[in-house]
Amino acid sequence: MIEVYSWPTPNGHKVHIMLEECGQRLGRDWTAHPINISNNAQFNPEFLKISPNNKIPALIDPNGPDGKPISLFESGAILIYLASKFNQFLPSTDRGKFEVLQWLMFQMGGVGPMLGQAHHFRNFAPEKIDYGINRFTSEAKRLYAVMDRQISQHPYIAGDEYSIADIAIFPWLRSWENQGIDWKDYPHLKAWFNRVSVRPAVARGVQTLAHQRRA
Repeated sequence: MIEVYSWPTPNGHKVHIMLEECGQRLGRDWTAHPINISNNAQFNPEFLKISPNNKIPALIDPNGPDGKPISLFESGAILIYLASKFNQFLPSTDRGKFEVLQWLMFQMGGVGPMLGQAHHFRNFAPEKIDYGINRFTSEAKRLYAVMDRQISQHPYIAGDEYSIADIAIFPWLRSWENQGIDWKDYPHLKAWFNRVSVRPAVARGVQTLAHQRRA
């Protein structure tokens, strides 16, 4: 059984969704171990053995590529690994693969860090800093506009097929309101968001560990 060490955050949800999309079922094929980042559980020495950067999620697959256990950290790397393992959501052609990977990198290098900062400065910073609020809210709007333009030309983030790029980006947009976003400014992206949100595997993925956060 695949072991996932995670928390119900966008980066955690990526892996939860991916496993469910690949036909893996929580409790049957994989299990979720809560790492409560609000209590600094990510600094536990046992967790650091598999996630040296003290970030969730991390994964242990007892049946790795060579039949031996493998542990992975970094959500983007985990998505690529699972896409390879289950041969899903990453095209087999070089052209298709790189088209998807560029948008995955867009999420890892832009969407995640910038929307995370917008969320922090707008909602959780101990003092309101106008510069931080304005800078990261503006960057959030710019990134939403980039995605809206892309979706205006394609049904999915990386083209005609649902892929790990969609799986990576979707959880980050669930907090759109806290990021200072008005969906009416991004109608194409909103339509994509609505399509993805009703996928059964997505619904299961975002509920994984949700009760832990509410506890």
